[in-house]
Amino acid sequence: WNYHRGQQRAMNSRKRFVLVLAGTRSGKTSMSPDWLLREIVRKGQGDYLVVAPNYPLLEKAAIPEIDYYYRQKLHLGSIKGKPFGFHISPEGEKRLFGAPQERPTRILFGHADNPESLEALRAKAAVLDEAGQKQFKLASWEAIQRRLSIDLGRCLIPTTPYGIGWLKTKLYDPWMAHGRNHPDIDVIQFDSLMNPTFPTSEYERAKRELPAWKFRMFYQGLFDRPAGLILDCFDPLKHTCPRFEIPKEWPRYMGLDFGGVNTAGIYVAEEKNHEGKVTGRYFAYREYYPRSTKTAAEHAKELLKGEPRIPTCAGGAKSEGQWRLEFGRSGFPVQPPIVSDIEVGIQRMYGLFARDELIVFNDLFGLIDDIQTYSREVDESGEPTEDIEDQHSYHHVDALRYLAVYLDRRQLSGWKMERY
Repeated sequence: WNYHRGQQRAMNSRKRFVLVLAGTRSGKTSMSPDWLLREIVRKGQGDYLVVAPNYPLLEKAAIPEIDYYYRQKLHLGSIKGKPFGFHISPEGEKRLFGAPQERPTRILFGHADNPESLEALRAKAAVLDEAGQKQFKLASWEAIQRRLSIDLGRCLIPTTPYGIGWLKTKLYDPWMAHGRNHPDIDVIQFDSLMNPTFPTSEYERAKRELPAWKFRMFYQGLFDRPAGLILDCFDPLKHTCPRFEIPKEWPRYMGLDFGGVNTAGIYVAEEKNHEGKVTGRYFAYREYYPRSTKTAAEHAKELLKGEPRIPTCAGGAKSEGQWRLEFGRSGFPVQPPIVSDIEVGIQRMYGLFARDELIVFNDLFGLIDDIQTYSREVDESGEPTEDIEDQHSYHHVDALRYLAVYLDRRQLSGWKMERY
């Protein structure tokens, strides 16, 4: 394969996690099979992983690339269904390793909108195609790292930066913090014109007609704040800080979002100065999201673990009174919402960040990812609508929203939450 300069930099990188941020049709996906083949030859027999944000994208892009390169071009095997992936044949093993192997070698396909589907396998290397899309959840990235951990497997992530989320906070920001020379992370950026076959006229047309933020992300491969981002006042430089020990005397609160398998909690402490007076600042210091079915009593036990006392808690919609009743019976009282309007909760949450009154510990990756991807749907012209995109998937930010209504009202009016 003939690679342009940006692709060649990605192919030559020897860092463990290689993030390729590139414009549309720049050739970022086409090099993935070759990169993965090098890892297979280097690491030997076993399982390898190719993951897309969802199955339609896997079927449209990643699978055809794998099929063309490994079956049609190199004649190494074929795609089979159990498990679903490309299976190297005995003849393919001879070509790759010089002889048949004891264990099969497979390139397994997965999709990241269901993190549980990525569990229970061991992979020696992985390609995460278009991991910048919102459907590619932080939980999926964490699951993939666990799959790679035994063999210290490498990971190639070719993607367009569709928004600001875990890809930025977990990979790009640490790379930048190390002066672009992180020991484990490499970031390669190139725009669509790096592909010599991409028409310059199309590039210039997109530059003229698209909103600047969309052109920067989709054609230049650069992070930007997309239109529709709800908490656009959140600045990681101002609104996050390293973890420190919360003094036991600081008042503690919690926002709680109920769900069968998606119960989530955000813990917030109110800062006091050396004189014992509150300063008006809050610190989000802990997140709870087990992603598993538990009883209210089991949740309550886990929520209280490590806490010096029961936090004053607010959560759930007005219609979720039974959840609050179950938690209350388990010794964990939960306040009902003051207002049920989601937009009011968003405004209160927005105000806490806009006034620099809420600081988030920088290791609360689930909350930070939610904050930086919580967006409104945009119309065909790229303008935000009133609707929240994928509204029911933001459990961390929903938990914070329930609490923000109380914190803001409490600060502005002197009203205090009932304590039990």
